[in-house]
Amino acid sequence: MSGADDLVRAVEATLFAAEAPMTADAISNHLGGAQVRSALAELQAHYAGRGVRLVERGKRWHFQTAPDLAHLLRREREDVRRLSRAATEVLAIVAYHEPVSRAEIEAVRGVQTAKGTLDVLMEAGWVRIVGRREVPGRPVIYATTPEFLSHFGLASLKELPGIDEMRAAGLLDPVDDEMIESAMQREG
Repeated sequence: MSGADDLVRAVEATLFAAEAPMTADAISNHLGGAQVRSALAELQAHYAGRGVRLVERGKRWHFQTAPDLAHLLRREREDVRRLSRAATEVLAIVAYHEPVSRAEIEAVRGVQTAKGTLDVLMEAGWVRIVGRREVPGRPVIYATTPEFLSHFGLASLKELPGIDEMRAAGLLDPVDDEMIESAMQREG
């Protein structure tokens, strides 16, 4: 490639044609080791006010429809995925404590977790197995996925709300508040 403009165009074409979001390193490797971070920043600025945007979710880059225009492109109603209370609790525990084992999830929740609950979250693509804990019995440990971040519009887990933010938004009822306080005391 001969210049910065060519690199920006190459990065744009690579992301446009990609079947899935790509990390900066994957884009760089695809383009023969080119330094792509400044090209990504330039493209992100270029698309900021347009009908599509270049976004980074979970350290992966992709184009997405501008939020105010998304309704124009929906062909069918999206299936709203309703999670059970247990699945919602498990997802939150994984997100806030990852990597975490089933026993650790159960210790935070205070009740046994059905295998099917984690299966539902893995089928949704929001939780994945990331290895095994180096303790007797070598339990499987779980973490969230880039798809979890993308689905919930998070760049990283650091953007998850804190307990005070959840209280202020009215997202916690007294039962939730007690469970979270109890879990936080066990942690700290």
